[in-house]
Amino acid sequence: MQDKRIFIHCEDLNKNGYPEECPFNTSRAGRTMQAADSMGLLSGDDREVVEPLRAERSELETFHTAEYLDVLEAASRGVLDPYVAMHMGLGTADCPVWLGMYHYLTLAVGASLTGARWILEGKAKVAFNPSGGLHHAHAGQASGFCYLNDLVLAANAFVAANKRVLFLDIDVHHGDGVQEAFYARKDVMTISMHESGRSLFPGTGFVADSGVGEGVGYSVNVPLPVGTYDEAYHRAFHEGVLPLIQAYDPDVIIMEMGMDTLAGDPLAHLHLTNNTPADIVDHVVSLGKPMLATGGGGYHVEHTIRGWALCWGVLCGDHALHEASMMGMGGMMTENTDWFGGLRDRMMISDAGRREDIDTAIEATLNEIKRELFPLHGL
Repeated sequence: MQDKRIFIHCEDLNKNGYPEECPFNTSRAGRTMQAADSMGLLSGDDREVVEPLRAERSELETFHTAEYLDVLEAASRGVLDPYVAMHMGLGTADCPVWLGMYHYLTLAVGASLTGARWILEGKAKVAFNPSGGLHHAHAGQASGFCYLNDLVLAANAFVAANKRVLFLDIDVHHGDGVQEAFYARKDVMTISMHESGRSLFPGTGFVADSGVGEGVGYSVNVPLPVGTYDEAYHRAFHEGVLPLIQAYDPDVIIMEMGMDTLAGDPLAHLHLTNNTPADIVDHVVSLGKPMLATGGGGYHVEHTIRGWALCWGVLCGDHALHEASMMGMGGMMTENTDWFGGLRDRMMISDAGRREDIDTAIEATLNEIKRELFPLHGL
Protein backbone atom coordinates (compact mmCIF):
# COMPACT_ATOMS: atom_id res chain seq x y z
CA MET A 1 0.00 0.00 0.00
CA GLN A 2 1.30 3.45 -0.89
CA ASP A 3 1.90 5.75 2.05
CA LYS A 4 -0.16 8.51 0.44
CA ARG A 5 -2.68 10.90 2.01
CA ILE A 6 -5.52 12.11 -0.19
CA PHE A 7 -7.79 15.11 0.35
CA ILE A 8 -11.05 14.44 -1.50
CA HIS A 9 -12.86 17.47 -2.89
CA CYS A 10 -13.93 19.12 -6.15
CA GLU A 11 -15.46 22.36 -7.36
CA ASP A 12 -18.94 20.80 -7.70
CA LEU A 13 -19.00 20.30 -3.92
CA ASN A 14 -18.73 24.08 -3.54
CA LYS A 15 -22.03 24.48 -5.42
CA ASN A 16 -25.69 23.80 -4.59
CA GLY A 17 -25.02 22.66 -1.05
CA TYR A 18 -27.50 22.91 1.80
CA PRO A 19 -29.69 26.06 1.85
CA GLU A 20 -28.02 29.12 3.32
CA GLU A 21 -30.35 29.23 6.33
CA CYS A 22 -29.45 25.65 7.32
CA PRO A 23 -26.86 25.47 10.15
CA PHE A 24 -25.04 22.67 8.26
CA ASN A 25 -22.75 24.91 6.23
CA THR A 26 -21.39 22.99 3.25
CA SER A 27 -18.89 25.73 2.36
CA ARG A 28 -16.71 24.42 5.23
CA ALA A 29 -15.15 21.69 3.08
CA GLY A 30 -13.92 23.99 0.33
CA ARG A 31 -12.76 26.58 2.82
CA THR A 32 -10.86 23.91 4.74
CA MET A 33 -9.06 22.95 1.54
CA GLN A 34 -8.23 26.62 0.90
CA ALA A 35 -6.87 27.01 4.44
CA ALA A 36 -4.80 23.83 4.18
CA ASP A 37 -3.44 24.89 0.79
CA SER A 38 -2.55 28.39 1.98
CA MET A 39 -0.54 26.89 4.83
CA GLY A 40 1.33 24.41 2.65
CA LEU A 41 -0.54 21.35 3.91
CA LEU A 42 -1.47 20.11 0.43
CA SER A 43 2.08 20.18 -0.90
CA GLY A 44 4.35 17.17 -1.05
CA ASP A 45 4.81 13.90 -2.88
CA ASP A 46 2.97 12.01 -0.12
CA ARG A 47 -0.37 13.80 -0.58
CA GLU A 48 -2.81 14.54 -3.36
CA VAL A 49 -6.13 16.30 -3.95
CA VAL A 50 -8.51 13.77 -5.52
CA GLU A 51 -11.81 14.47 -7.24
CA PRO A 52 -14.61 12.19 -6.02
CA LEU A 53 -16.70 9.89 -8.15
CA ARG A 54 -20.46 10.17 -7.63
CA ALA A 55 -22.06 7.33 -5.68
CA GLU A 56 -23.92 4.88 -7.93
CA ARG A 57 -27.46 3.77 -7.15
CA SER A 58 -26.23 0.20 -6.59
CA GLU A 59 -23.78 1.46 -3.98
CA LEU A 60 -26.45 3.47 -2.19
CA GLU A 61 -28.68 0.39 -2.05
CA THR A 62 -26.11 -1.50 0.02
CA PHE A 63 -27.75 0.41 2.91
CA HIS A 64 -30.62 2.66 1.80
CA THR A 65 -34.01 1.34 0.70
CA ALA A 66 -35.06 1.70 -2.92
CA GLU A 67 -38.28 3.43 -1.85
CA TYR A 68 -36.39 6.07 0.12
CA LEU A 69 -33.94 6.73 -2.70
CA ASP A 70 -36.82 7.14 -5.15
CA VAL A 71 -38.46 9.72 -2.87
CA LEU A 72 -35.18 11.56 -2.31
CA GLU A 73 -34.48 11.74 -6.03
CA ALA A 74 -38.01 12.98 -6.76
CA ALA A 75 -37.75 15.58 -3.97
CA SER A 76 -34.60 16.85 -5.66
CA ARG A 77 -36.78 17.60 -8.71
CA GLY A 78 -39.42 19.39 -6.61
CA VAL A 79 -41.82 16.43 -6.30
CA LEU A 80 -42.63 15.43 -2.72
CA ASP A 81 -45.80 14.10 -1.11
CA PRO A 82 -46.20 15.80 2.32
CA TYR A 83 -47.32 12.56 4.02
CA VAL A 84 -44.37 10.60 2.66
CA ALA A 85 -42.02 13.46 3.53
CA MET A 86 -43.19 13.42 7.14
CA HIS A 87 -42.47 9.70 7.52
CA MET A 88 -39.08 9.94 5.83
CA GLY A 89 -37.86 12.98 7.76
CA LEU A 90 -37.78 15.27 4.72
CA GLY A 91 -38.80 18.91 4.57
CA THR A 92 -37.98 19.66 8.21
CA ALA A 93 -35.77 22.41 9.64
CA ASP A 94 -33.00 19.81 10.08
CA CYS A 95 -33.48 18.14 6.70
CA PRO A 96 -34.75 20.75 4.23
CA VAL A 97 -35.49 19.92 0.61
CA TRP A 98 -34.00 21.92 -2.26
CA LEU A 99 -33.75 21.58 -6.02
CA GLY A 100 -30.74 19.58 -7.13
CA MET A 101 -30.03 18.20 -3.67
CA TYR A 102 -29.61 14.61 -4.94
CA HIS A 103 -26.77 15.75 -7.22
CA TYR A 104 -24.91 17.28 -4.27
CA LEU A 105 -25.61 14.45 -1.81
CA THR A 106 -24.51 11.63 -4.11
CA LEU A 107 -21.25 13.47 -4.76
CA ALA A 108 -20.59 14.14 -1.05
CA VAL A 109 -21.27 10.47 -0.27
CA GLY A 110 -19.31 9.38 -3.32
CA ALA A 111 -16.29 11.20 -1.89
CA SER A 112 -16.17 8.78 1.05
CA LEU A 113 -16.61 5.81 -1.28
CA THR A 114 -13.80 7.21 -3.42
CA GLY A 115 -11.59 7.29 -0.34
CA ALA A 116 -12.52 3.71 0.54
CA ARG A 117 -11.74 2.62 -3.02
CA TRP A 118 -8.29 4.24 -2.99
CA ILE A 119 -7.50 2.50 0.30
CA LEU A 120 -8.73 -0.90 -0.91
CA GLU A 121 -6.73 -0.56 -4.12
CA GLY A 122 -3.61 0.18 -2.11
CA LYS A 123 -3.21 3.66 -3.61
CA ALA A 124 -3.59 5.56 -0.32
CA LYS A 125 -3.02 4.95 3.38
CA VAL A 126 -5.19 7.87 4.55
CA ALA A 127 -8.16 9.56 2.88
CA PHE A 128 -10.03 12.65 4.12
CA ASN A 129 -13.49 13.72 2.90
CA PRO A 130 -14.53 16.90 4.75
CA SER A 131 -17.94 16.78 3.02
CA GLY A 132 -18.77 13.43 4.64
CA GLY A 133 -19.62 12.27 8.13
CA LEU A 134 -23.41 12.05 7.67
CA HIS A 135 -23.90 9.70 10.60
CA HIS A 136 -27.58 10.32 11.42
CA ALA A 137 -29.03 9.07 8.11
CA HIS A 138 -31.01 5.83 8.41
CA ALA A 139 -31.81 3.26 5.75
CA GLY A 140 -35.14 4.86 4.91
CA GLN A 141 -35.15 8.17 6.73
CA ALA A 142 -33.27 11.48 6.86
CA SER A 143 -32.32 12.93 10.22
CA GLY A 144 -30.12 15.60 11.76
CA PHE A 145 -28.89 17.23 8.51
CA CYS A 146 -28.09 13.77 7.11
CA TYR A 147 -29.80 12.16 4.10
CA LEU A 148 -27.38 9.50 2.84
CA ASN A 149 -25.01 7.73 5.23
CA ASP A 150 -21.57 7.77 3.65
CA LEU A 151 -20.04 6.16 6.73
CA VAL A 152 -22.22 3.04 6.56
CA LEU A 153 -21.71 2.83 2.80
CA ALA A 154 -17.92 3.06 3.16
CA ALA A 155 -17.95 0.46 5.94
CA ASN A 156 -20.02 -1.85 3.71
CA ALA A 157 -17.43 -1.44 0.95
CA PHE A 158 -14.64 -2.45 3.33
CA VAL A 159 -16.62 -5.39 4.71
CA ALA A 160 -17.33 -6.59 1.15
CA ALA A 161 -13.55 -6.74 0.74
CA ASN A 162 -13.30 -8.89 3.90
CA LYS A 163 -11.93 -6.08 6.05
CA ARG A 164 -12.55 -5.81 9.79
CA VAL A 165 -13.75 -2.24 10.36
CA LEU A 166 -13.49 0.08 13.35
CA PHE A 167 -15.73 3.16 13.22
CA LEU A 168 -14.76 5.94 15.64
CA ASP A 169 -17.09 8.92 15.94
CA ILE A 170 -15.91 12.02 17.85
CA ASP A 171 -18.78 14.27 16.72
CA VAL A 172 -20.66 15.81 19.65
CA HIS A 173 -23.84 13.99 18.57
CA HIS A 174 -24.29 10.25 18.92
CA GLY A 175 -23.73 8.41 15.64
CA ASP A 176 -27.11 6.69 15.79
CA GLY A 177 -27.48 5.88 12.09
CA VAL A 178 -24.16 4.05 11.93
CA GLN A 179 -24.77 2.21 15.19
CA GLU A 180 -28.19 1.06 14.00
CA ALA A 181 -26.74 -0.32 10.76
CA PHE A 182 -24.26 -2.58 12.56
CA TYR A 183 -26.01 -3.18 15.89
CA ALA A 184 -26.30 -6.94 15.38
CA ARG A 185 -22.88 -7.45 13.78
CA LYS A 186 -19.29 -7.83 14.92
CA ASP A 187 -17.47 -7.25 11.63
CA VAL A 188 -17.84 -3.52 12.30
CA MET A 189 -17.22 -2.14 15.78
CA THR A 190 -18.81 1.29 16.29
CA ILE A 191 -17.47 3.63 18.97
CA SER A 192 -19.15 6.98 19.59
CA MET A 193 -17.87 9.63 22.01
CA HIS A 194 -20.58 12.25 22.30
CA GLU A 195 -22.46 14.61 24.59
CA SER A 196 -24.95 12.58 26.58
CA GLY A 197 -28.35 11.97 25.02
CA ARG A 198 -29.85 13.34 28.22
CA SER A 199 -28.90 16.83 27.08
CA LEU A 200 -28.52 16.62 23.29
CA PHE A 201 -30.02 15.27 20.05
CA PRO A 202 -30.63 12.47 19.12
CA GLY A 203 -31.19 11.39 22.73
CA THR A 204 -29.50 8.02 22.27
CA GLY A 205 -26.08 6.43 22.81
CA PHE A 206 -25.86 5.16 26.37
CA VAL A 207 -23.34 2.59 27.57
CA ALA A 208 -26.06 -0.06 27.88
CA ASP A 209 -26.77 0.29 24.14
CA SER A 210 -24.05 -2.22 23.31
CA GLY A 211 -25.49 -4.39 20.52
CA VAL A 212 -27.71 -7.45 20.10
CA GLY A 213 -27.06 -11.05 19.05
CA GLU A 214 -23.51 -11.56 17.83
CA GLY A 215 -23.11 -7.79 17.93
CA VAL A 216 -23.22 -7.58 21.74
CA GLY A 217 -20.19 -5.61 22.86
CA TYR A 218 -19.44 -4.21 19.41
CA SER A 219 -21.49 -1.02 19.79
CA VAL A 220 -19.60 1.17 22.23
CA ASN A 221 -20.94 4.46 23.55
CA VAL A 222 -19.15 7.02 25.71
CA PRO A 223 -21.74 9.64 26.74
CA LEU A 224 -20.08 12.79 28.07
CA PRO A 225 -21.49 15.40 30.46
CA VAL A 226 -22.12 19.04 29.62
CA GLY A 227 -18.92 21.05 29.99
CA THR A 228 -16.50 18.20 29.28
CA TYR A 229 -13.04 19.74 28.94
CA ASP A 230 -9.82 18.60 27.27
CA GLU A 231 -8.26 16.57 30.07
CA ALA A 232 -11.52 14.81 30.90
CA TYR A 233 -12.08 13.88 27.25
CA HIS A 234 -8.55 12.54 26.98
CA ARG A 235 -9.14 10.36 30.01
CA ALA A 236 -12.35 8.95 28.50
CA PHE A 237 -10.49 8.13 25.28
CA HIS A 238 -7.38 6.62 26.81
CA GLU A 239 -9.11 4.59 29.51
CA GLY A 240 -12.37 3.64 27.81
CA VAL A 241 -11.83 3.70 24.05
CA LEU A 242 -8.20 3.04 23.12
CA PRO A 243 -8.03 -0.36 24.89
CA LEU A 244 -11.11 -1.53 22.96
CA ILE A 245 -9.69 -0.38 19.62
CA GLN A 246 -6.44 -2.21 20.34
CA ALA A 247 -8.28 -5.36 21.44
CA TYR A 248 -10.49 -5.34 18.34
CA ASP A 249 -7.43 -4.88 16.10
CA PRO A 250 -9.23 -3.69 12.95
CA ASP A 251 -7.93 -3.89 9.40
CA VAL A 252 -9.15 -0.37 8.64
CA ILE A 253 -10.46 2.62 10.61
CA ILE A 254 -13.22 5.05 9.64
CA MET A 255 -13.23 8.22 11.73
CA GLU A 256 -15.93 10.89 11.83
CA MET A 257 -14.29 14.16 12.92
CA GLY A 258 -17.18 16.47 13.76
CA MET A 259 -15.94 19.73 15.31
CA ASP A 260 -19.09 20.54 17.26
CA THR A 261 -17.35 19.38 20.46
CA LEU A 262 -15.39 22.65 20.44
CA ALA A 263 -16.18 25.35 22.98
CA GLY A 264 -18.54 27.93 21.58
CA ASP A 265 -20.38 25.66 19.16
CA PRO A 266 -23.95 27.02 19.04
CA LEU A 267 -25.63 23.59 18.91
CA ALA A 268 -23.79 21.77 21.73
CA HIS A 269 -22.37 22.14 25.22
CA LEU A 270 -18.87 20.67 25.44
CA HIS A 271 -15.80 22.74 26.19
CA LEU A 272 -12.93 21.37 24.11
CA THR A 273 -10.15 23.14 22.29
CA ASN A 274 -9.19 21.80 18.88
CA ASN A 275 -6.05 20.37 20.47
CA THR A 276 -8.15 17.44 21.68
CA PRO A 277 -9.58 16.16 18.36
CA ALA A 278 -6.14 16.70 16.81
CA ASP A 279 -4.49 14.67 19.57
CA ILE A 280 -7.10 11.91 19.26
CA VAL A 281 -6.48 11.75 15.50
CA ASP A 282 -2.75 11.56 16.21
CA HIS A 283 -3.27 8.55 18.50
CA VAL A 284 -5.45 6.82 15.92
CA VAL A 285 -2.93 7.44 13.13
CA SER A 286 -0.19 5.99 15.34
CA LEU A 287 -2.00 2.63 15.29
CA GLY A 288 -0.72 2.28 11.73
CA LYS A 289 -4.01 1.21 10.14
CA PRO A 290 -5.40 2.48 6.82
CA MET A 291 -7.81 5.27 7.67
CA LEU A 292 -10.78 7.02 6.09
CA ALA A 293 -11.52 10.31 7.87
CA THR A 294 -14.55 12.52 7.28
CA GLY A 295 -16.00 15.80 8.39
CA GLY A 296 -19.32 15.95 10.22
CA GLY A 297 -20.86 18.51 12.55
CA GLY A 298 -19.36 21.85 13.44
CA TYR A 299 -21.62 24.89 13.54
CA HIS A 300 -19.12 27.58 14.44
CA VAL A 301 -17.79 27.68 10.90
CA GLU A 302 -14.40 29.33 11.47
CA HIS A 303 -13.55 27.03 14.40
CA THR A 304 -14.53 24.01 12.32
CA ILE A 305 -12.39 25.02 9.36
CA ARG A 306 -9.35 25.56 11.55
CA GLY A 307 -9.96 22.27 13.37
CA TRP A 308 -10.23 20.27 10.15
CA ALA A 309 -7.17 21.92 8.64
CA LEU A 310 -5.26 21.06 11.81
CA CYS A 311 -6.46 17.45 11.73
CA TRP A 312 -5.49 17.17 8.05
CA GLY A 313 -1.99 18.21 9.08
CA VAL A 314 -2.03 15.52 11.75
CA LEU A 315 -3.22 12.93 9.22
CA CYS A 316 -0.25 13.91 7.05
CA GLY A 317 2.17 13.52 9.96
CA ASP A 318 3.80 16.93 9.60
CA HIS A 319 1.73 18.89 12.13
CA ALA A 320 4.48 19.39 14.71
CA LEU A 321 6.86 20.97 12.20
CA HIS A 322 4.00 22.95 10.67
CA GLU A 323 2.84 24.36 13.99
CA ALA A 324 6.36 25.41 14.94
CA SER A 325 6.96 27.17 11.64
CA MET A 326 3.56 28.86 11.29
CA MET A 327 3.06 30.33 14.77
CA GLY A 328 1.42 33.71 14.51
CA MET A 329 -0.04 33.16 11.03
CA GLY A 330 -3.23 31.26 11.90
CA GLY A 331 -5.60 34.19 11.89
CA MET A 332 -4.21 35.65 8.69
CA MET A 333 -3.97 32.44 6.68
CA THR A 334 -7.34 31.00 7.71
CA GLU A 335 -9.18 34.34 7.49
CA ASN A 336 -9.99 34.15 11.19
CA THR A 337 -9.22 37.08 13.45
CA ASP A 338 -10.15 35.36 16.73
CA TRP A 339 -6.70 33.85 17.32
CA PHE A 340 -3.28 34.44 15.78
CA GLY A 341 -1.33 31.48 17.23
CA GLY A 342 -1.41 28.95 14.41
CA LEU A 343 -4.08 26.32 13.83
CA ARG A 344 -4.09 25.07 17.41
CA ASP A 345 -6.34 26.78 19.94
CA ARG A 346 -5.11 28.40 23.08
CA MET A 347 -5.47 26.23 26.17
CA MET A 348 -8.60 26.85 28.23
CA ILE A 349 -9.29 26.09 31.87
CA SER A 350 -12.73 24.70 32.59
CA ASP A 351 -14.88 26.31 35.27
CA ALA A 352 -13.49 24.90 38.54
CA GLY A 353 -17.01 24.76 39.91
CA ARG A 354 -18.06 22.17 37.28
CA ARG A 355 -14.86 20.16 37.01
CA GLU A 356 -15.63 17.90 39.96
CA ASP A 357 -19.11 17.05 38.61
CA ILE A 358 -17.69 16.37 35.14
CA ASP A 359 -14.96 14.12 36.50
CA THR A 360 -17.45 12.20 38.64
CA ALA A 361 -19.77 11.60 35.67
CA ILE A 362 -16.93 10.41 33.43
CA GLU A 363 -15.61 8.14 36.17
CA ALA A 364 -19.03 6.50 36.42
CA THR A 365 -19.21 6.02 32.64
CA LEU A 366 -15.72 4.52 32.50
CA ASN A 367 -16.54 2.13 35.31
CA GLU A 368 -19.64 0.97 33.45
CA ILE A 369 -17.69 0.45 30.21
CA LYS A 370 -14.97 -1.48 32.00
CA ARG A 371 -17.51 -3.61 33.85
CA GLU A 372 -19.88 -4.37 30.96
CA LEU A 373 -17.76 -4.24 27.78
CA PHE A 374 -14.12 -4.87 28.61
CA PRO A 375 -14.61 -8.53 29.64
CA LEU A 376 -16.28 -9.23 26.26
CA HIS A 377 -12.99 -8.30 24.58
CA GLY A 378 -10.59 -10.01 26.98
CA LEU A 379 -9.75 -6.83 28.87
